[in-house]
Amino acid sequence: MSTTVTIVLIVVVLLVLAAAVFGVQAARRRKLQQTFGPEYDRVVADTGSRSEAEKELTERTKRHAQLELTPLSSESRARYATAWEEVQIRFVDNPGEAVATADELVTRLIAERGYPTGDYDERLADLSVEHAATLEHYRDAHEISRRSQAGEAATEDLRQALVHYRALFAELLGENPVGRTTPAPRSAADEHVNTTPTEPTSR
Repeated sequence: MSTTVTIVLIVVVLLVLAAAVFGVQAARRRKLQQTFGPEYDRVVADTGSRSEAEKELTERTKRHAQLELTPLSSESRARYATAWEEVQIRFVDNPGEAVATADELVTRLIAERGYPTGDYDERLADLSVEHAATLEHYRDAHEISRRSQAGEAATEDLRQALVHYRALFAELLGENPVGRTTPAPRSAADEHVNTTPTEPTSR
């Protein structure tokens, strides 16, 4: 076999291998994008590197696979639904306290489903694997709750926080269809929360 033919064969083999590697990487990228949705772009922006972002998201998937997640019993679902109704009713007289309670309630629900709740950032990472569609709601709600504790949130902000908490709460409870990120009112209490005046009322 001539040197020229050998070189051509080597080049062809290298091209085939490169195409195979590219195909595997493209398939992995598509899978990550489908799994994480907008969270994929967020992590890419945060890391400044697509490869680093994909490495991080792959690690999240591996950690998530090790979690022992459990569905809620019908009794637990009913208990949480009742507790949420009470939060919404409380919002009428004390929006700040209602939002703080909503944060605690969502955290308890996350824990009961089997997710670790010690570190907030790790909590977000674990939730992102199955709940990426509602994760931004949770981030927004948590930030408003933080501002509320500092006395920096208006009534309309608190109303929005409750709506944001409701998105993840409903999904963890199994009430939201896949891909639906905006919760619809479920009761008269919901309707009141969704129409609370944008400015705090005097008391």
